[in-house]
Amino acid sequence: MRTLHVGLRVSDLDRSLAFYTAVGYTVAGTVEDTAFGSLTMLQLPGDHFVTIELVHDPAKGKAGPGSGINHLVIQVESLAATLTDLAAQGIAAEPPARPGAGGPQTSWITDPDGYRIELVQWPAGHPDGITTADFT
Repeated sequence: MRTLHVGLRVSDLDRSLAFYTAVGYTVAGTVEDTAFGSLTMLQLPGDHFVTIELVHDPAKGKAGPGSGINHLVIQVESLAATLTDLAAQGIAAEPPARPGAGGPQTSWITDPDGYRIELVQWPAGHPDGITTADFT
């Protein structure tokens, strides 16, 4: 088993698409008129799978944190280069940090609806994700 994607309810689809495409996501496809609203499927370059589904239904009002999602995590090759690219797009990020000795370098951005996104650059030689070895 594996997690396929996260569905985020968004208040303004155009504003959210502008943000997520500036971060680097591309639209893989859309599904209109579902029971949840319109669905826009996003994926990152080099990823074969959709990882975010933007759920938009204007009738449901304002969207944002507090409805079960805490944050998303995106792996980046170079945190410094990513932060430079985001700044050029007008997206502010928190200063980079390295939680724990030998851990990843991280920074945080916030989308237009207030969802927090953690950007992670793993140390050289670390697997692409958290493993049980990170807790020993």
